[in-house]
Amino acid sequence: MARMSGPMSLGAVRGDMKRSWSHSLDHSLEGESQDAPPLRSYLLLTIFTCFCPAYPVNIVALVFSVMSRNSYFEGDYEGSHRLGQKALQVAIASIIIGLLIIVIFCSVHFTTKDL
Repeated sequence: MARMSGPMSLGAVRGDMKRSWSHSLDHSLEGESQDAPPLRSYLLLTIFTCFCPAYPVNIVALVFSVMSRNSYFEGDYEGSHRLGQKALQVAIASIIIGLLIIVIFCSVHFTTKDL
């Protein structure tokens, strides 16, 4: 057998690698797209809650939402669903806490008498 050297042998190896990589990628993408549930990370809601005056809770909701997105794109759909639900719960708590802070601030501000 004669051993090939130079650009011809590299081209043959690279061509084989391209075909094997594209073939393996096609199968992996088809399986994931069929079984993947919809992404529910509630990112827009958690970004909206960052405007409420309950800052530490807002940040926690945003972190859960981003973690949910990362888990989804890594293929951990169960973990993504669980983290998305936590993000939703913390975002709702943040909205409620923010509204309570606003109501308390307004009631104190408008009910105090000037001395």
